[in-house]
Amino acid sequence: MGADIRRKEKVEKVREFAKRIKKVQEKAGATLRKAQKKMKQQADKERKEEEEWKIDDKVILSTKDLVFKE
Repeated sequence: MGADIRRKEKVEKVREFAKRIKKVQEKAGATLRKAQKKMKQQADKERKEEEEWKIDDKVILSTKDLVFKE
């Protein structure tokens, strides 16, 4: 009989532990999602809207980084 009581106590402690772990995982996930959202907002501040190019549009190209062979 004593063994059954100890086993039930262990099972209850394991269940409590599992519940705590689940809460910690949920909180960590929520924190990560919040940080990810904040990082995206910061990155988007520096981004520019894309320009739409059409056929026959005139553009100016820089030759600064081009390497020419002689």
